[in-house]
Amino acid sequence: MQDLPAYEYQRFTICRKTMSRKKARRLRSGFTTGTAAAASTMAAAGLLLQGTCPGQVRVRLITGDDLEIPVHACGIDCKDFAWCSVIKDAGDDPDVTNKAEIGARVSRLENTDEISICAGEGVGHITKPGLELAPGEPAINPGPRHMIRENLEKVLQETGVQHGLQVEVFVPRGEEIARRTLNHRLGITGGISILGTTGVVRPMSHAAYIATIDSALSVARACGLDRVVCTTGRRSERFAQEIFPELAEEGFVQIGDYFAESMKRAARKGHKEAILVVFFGKAVKMAQGAPHTHAARSRLALEDLGRMVLEICSAAELSQRVAGANTAREAFFMLQDECPEIFERVVQLMAEQARAFAGGGINVRAVLLDFEGRVTADSSGALKQISTREMA
Repeated sequence: MQDLPAYEYQRFTICRKTMSRKKARRLRSGFTTGTAAAASTMAAAGLLLQGTCPGQVRVRLITGDDLEIPVHACGIDCKDFAWCSVIKDAGDDPDVTNKAEIGARVSRLENTDEISICAGEGVGHITKPGLELAPGEPAINPGPRHMIRENLEKVLQETGVQHGLQVEVFVPRGEEIARRTLNHRLGITGGISILGTTGVVRPMSHAAYIATIDSALSVARACGLDRVVCTTGRRSERFAQEIFPELAEEGFVQIGDYFAESMKRAARKGHKEAILVVFFGKAVKMAQGAPHTHAARSRLALEDLGRMVLEICSAAELSQRVAGANTAREAFFMLQDECPEIFERVVQLMAEQARAFAGGGINVRAVLLDFEGRVTADSSGALKQISTREMA
């Protein structure tokens, strides 16, 4: 089992400025929405069954560890319903659900010892196949469901209560928060997802981002799409959607800097074609075979690009200028004017490296964008031919 859930996609609205300030100190871990829901449920059950609202609760995590979480608010709707909420603390992870209020409303279920869990206000529902939960289910991950049940069973045992409980998890402003996530892309509507497989949020987890990519690829496949368009972010995705308007929204996958891992997973999921649509800086790194394209993990070797210029265009002076360029952007404009042929080589190399990372079994096409989002080169030649025909 992965360390993080197969669809912890809502964590990735990343504030890079905030994270850069925090690199100087040790990053603080937090707790997941699933842990918050379990804590709220325990507190609400205690209020319902014992008549008192605790100031904090000790939650048993999936790992077997315990975590004390303060209670934010509580109340009794009537003698049969109690509710409590906690404030989700993501630590130093740039999670869009950080500081969100996560609550639970608990009521008695007579004539059964069952613990039933449903979604209330601000918690989404699954509408598409391909995720861990079936369409129609509340978007409360298996991990949180397990935590809620395990911790409630402890409360029931301590109070000597024999009947079951109905749990309704709710998130005020959940629908608003969900608009800042990829939930809609994956077919989760009406609110956020209640997530977590360990109960703890690890700041900037690479495993979680890869899990996000994996889920997006799974949803695309479950929707019957055997072709996916992979971009490195929202801007390149927006341009890609204009280039491929016929492709359903689920077919667009933001892979961030995870070039190699994304290609491996696309092939493993059974996709027949992956189309990379990227800007020049990432394209050069992909062409050079960098498995991860973030600046901290791979260097943009403009010297290699300069040697390629010499090979393709026999332009020694341009080769030196490109090798000494300050940025990929500066090099791009030099090449656009004086050696545009190199862009075709870059996309061909991108496609070759992607196929190598995928391990075969998938066709890969690479499309290079200029900085205005226009197609500069296409390894298949199709978009170039279209552009030429439109200009004629």
